[in-house]
Amino acid sequence: MALEITDANFEEVVLKSDKPVLVDFWAEWCGPCRMVGPIVDEISKDYEGKALVGKVNVDNNPQISTQFGIRNIPALLFFKNGEVVDKQVGAVPKSVLAGKLDAQL
Repeated sequence: MALEITDANFEEVVLKSDKPVLVDFWAEWCGPCRMVGPIVDEISKDYEGKALVGKVNVDNNPQISTQFGIRNIPALLFFKNGEVVDKQVGAVPKSVLAGKLDAQL
């Protein structure tokens, strides 16, 4: 399962990570988010030990969502060394997300 990332732990988990991080910004009411959710969980297992994979519920964590200008969900941000290095908005196949994460390894 992907990590639950919140306003409180974002800096520690994402920005200070020594591994690439994939963050899925989602919400319960978002249909495409529910399609992407299981894919993100699969990627979390596939990349265990190589990268961190987490999810931010935008309804519960408005601070992070605002900070990164999240207006459409699902929005998947790829971080490396505390910086956003890639982004994907909308539901896409697992291969697209895996390819973007591979590029950061």
